[in-house]
Amino acid sequence: MNTRSEQLVALDRLLTIMDELREQCPWDKKQTMETLRHLTIEETYELGDAILDNDLEEVKKELGDILLHIVFYAKIGSETEAFDIADVANGICEKLINRHPHIYGDVKVENEEEVKQNWENIKLKEGKKSVLEGVPNGLPSLVKANRIQDKVAGVGFDWEHPEQVFEKLKEELGELQEEVEAHNADKMESEFGDVLFSMVNYARFLKINPENALERTNKKFIKRFQYLEQKAKELGKTMSDMTLAEMDVFWEEAKQL
Repeated sequence: MNTRSEQLVALDRLLTIMDELREQCPWDKKQTMETLRHLTIEETYELGDAILDNDLEEVKKELGDILLHIVFYAKIGSETEAFDIADVANGICEKLINRHPHIYGDVKVENEEEVKQNWENIKLKEGKKSVLEGVPNGLPSLVKANRIQDKVAGVGFDWEHPEQVFEKLKEELGELQEEVEAHNADKMESEFGDVLFSMVNYARFLKINPENALERTNKKFIKRFQYLEQKAKELGKTMSDMTLAEMDVFWEEAKQL
């Protein structure tokens, strides 16, 4: 691997290239934080895909894309003298030092949970009015539910055992079924949301990331369904021409791949 000096040289090279592109490239000159925003979100999802695929070469590439965006935002910030890359780096350094008093201070912790509790308490001392302030409004709902539960658990608002969470999940499923039988659309939606929230909570207790779990299932389903489509094509049929029994044969084949 590269030495620290080689790593710093590489980062300096990127900063120099960013300066040159911002000055000379028509496209780069036109960009603003707002125009980059959706591209950054896209790059982040691409990194997530590469991580789930365990494609380390692709992870490296996508990290490079995100690093470019960080440098780009910092460059734009420096042009109005709001901040530059050093301010960004020093800011996160100070935050990390302040929120790890068990490393950089005299606080003692016994485990990961105490670290997380300290983290949330320190944020409140920094002026946060709620532990939930750090949960972005724009997060996808599944990710947001996980972050909400993780945040409140950090200050002790949590179940004690996974079995309790599972019982709560079964309770929510029962309430959902009651509304399904009553054909109450509004309450069905509400109870379905409670079921999903409880599922996310149970996943947390099982040390499962629900977003990763669901995306793995999405990828698995896509792979199997595309196998089914390919087999239908080989038979000279469209999907609508096939019976469910015929589809099921190929679906079972796909599960063995």
